[in-house]
Amino acid sequence: MNHTHRNDQPPAPARGGPTRVALHTPVPGTLGPEIERRLYFVSPQISGFALVGDGDTVTAVDLTTRGPGGEDGLEAKVNRMVDNDVRPQMPTRPKSVWTSPHGRAADGDTFERLAAAGAVAEVGEGQVAVGEPLLSLFAYFDRAVLGILAQDHSAREFRYPTLIRTSTLERAGYFTSFPQHLMFVTRLHNDIDVYRSFQESYPRTGIGPSVLQSCGNVDYCLPPTMCYHTFAQYGGRALEGEGLHVVTSRGKSFRFEAGYSTTLERLWDFTIREIVFLGSREDVARARERYMRKVFAFLEELGLSGWCEVGNDPFFSGSDTSARIWSQRLQELKYELRLPVGPDRSIAVGSFNFHDDLFGRAFGITRGEGPAHSGCVGFGLERLVFAFLSQFGTDEQDWPDPVRTGVRAAGGI
Repeated sequence: MNHTHRNDQPPAPARGGPTRVALHTPVPGTLGPEIERRLYFVSPQISGFALVGDGDTVTAVDLTTRGPGGEDGLEAKVNRMVDNDVRPQMPTRPKSVWTSPHGRAADGDTFERLAAAGAVAEVGEGQVAVGEPLLSLFAYFDRAVLGILAQDHSAREFRYPTLIRTSTLERAGYFTSFPQHLMFVTRLHNDIDVYRSFQESYPRTGIGPSVLQSCGNVDYCLPPTMCYHTFAQYGGRALEGEGLHVVTSRGKSFRFEAGYSTTLERLWDFTIREIVFLGSREDVARARERYMRKVFAFLEELGLSGWCEVGNDPFFSGSDTSARIWSQRLQELKYELRLPVGPDRSIAVGSFNFHDDLFGRAFGITRGEGPAHSGCVGFGLERLVFAFLSQFGTDEQDWPDPVRTGVRAAGGI
């Protein structure tokens, strides 16, 4: 197999030796990416991997583990994940709905060049500080996707708080769909004895598992995306009028991704521009399709290489995982926009999603006599900017005219 890691993430640093895990039975090679996107969540001992097979099938996985003894129990865990989440899926190749006519090559060393120039700096696991020219490009692409939206819709924009109620994610079904990404926010009990005990024990024990015994409030989480804020905001409301309700927001989102690596490709702390459509089934589906096609035209105008394909969310470890993935792909509920960031590597920079009446029912949002339908579009701004720089470089003189003009008009470089 030619996959040594997920195709949107460089391999994580390895500290241990390879461990081969044989699969119970071979898996079709077309399902290899579904194995890749889940392996880092199987065990914290896994620091790298490579699929083993002949191209048509995957027969085993070579794992790099963190130190000696890390392979204990891994064979059972990997096979349990494959048997539950991957093997039952239909082995179909992704259906493409758009391919850019441009064949621009992407530089796989862009992050290193940005770091050498002082434009980016790693400041933590899955966390990167960014400066110019990225900040100006963030602003440019954010304005650009909003400008495309404004051609057809008058959107209401909101800035949401960083924290989101745990009950909102629970109501949205996030707990059963994506437990691997959850991040609870807690604090010490507001009790003077708890504070005093913590102050006395901390110098001796530090912040260890025992500190959680003094905490208990998990009413809030870090948001995995912006649209859940919007659904909670509209919860219990009846939509007025016959047209679409369009809401947009930009904010920090957080998803735990085991096996972080350098670059802006997969971050713990990242920025999303999100657009939510609420209304009738026909209006929402039409709005998603029209907006998506206009985004493709915009990317073609800039000369970016890329494609958009039918995708699926990374449902994990549920009893109906494979059925939900197949249903999502069969109905084309999710389109994933991918741009190259290296000779053999691409990343998803955006998605165009149709939820049917899932969140209308979950949050009690109604239209007429029934639940409202919804769809959303999300752009990862760090990824979008990184893909652009990977293809056009960091020298402003090599950028397309619309980008140079837009950045300068906003007071950028």
